[in-house]
Parts: sequence; C-alpha cells; structure tokens
Amino acid sequence: MEDLLPLLWSPIEPLIPDFIDMGMDILNPVQCSAAGMDGRHLKAAYGDRIVFWGGGVDIQKTLPRGTPREVRKQVRERLDTFSPGGGFVFAAIHNILAKVPPENIIAMLDTIREFRSLSA
Repeated sequence: MEDLLPLLWSPIEPLIPDFIDMGMDILNPVQCSAAGMDGRHLKAAYGDRIVFWGGGVDIQKTLPRGTPREVRKQVRERLDTFSPGGGFVFAAIHNILAKVPPENIIAMLDTIREFRSLSA
C-alpha cells in the first residue's frame, strides 16, 4: 500500500487518456484545486470523451470558508466551464463537511437553479 500512496495524491490528469482507453466514461472526483486539474483544460482536452462528475465547488476552501458571493462565483465559473456540450454532473469535489455555513450551501444551490433556468 505504501507504494500506492504517491499515486493517490498525485495529479491524475496524465492518466485520463488511459482511463478513457480502458473504457471509463465518468471521472469522479474532479478536484480542480489539484495540480494539473484545471477545469478549462480538462473540458477542452477530454470533455468530448468523458463525463466529469464533481468539481462544482471546492469543499476545502470555498464552500466552508468563502462568502456566499465567493461560492456563487466559483459555482457559476465551474458550470460555465463544464456544462457546455453536456458531460457534467454537478457535485461538490467530495462530501460536504460539517460546519459549512448554511448560507454557503444555499448560495451553491441557488446558483445551480439560476443556471438551469437560464439554460432551459
């Protein structure tokens, strides 16, 4: 297991073409804050071949420690990045942790609703 630890915390972007070649059709999680995991690059490079599940909001910084305005901004940026052409399931990068301000969760959900109504 110790041999696997560097891989578990390494950027996975160089492995995505191999995942696609192996038949994977969904990448989860999508941690845009990790090195090499810029959402714009991921969507441009692989968005026509794999679904991105997650990456909608950073659960380590923005959601627990940001303001509602910062949450809305990041959620909208991620929706604008990953949604065009389909292939995006909005989710936080990982589970929403305890002590996230309720107003930030509401800001996230309201932004998703607003985006959906504009896209309909």
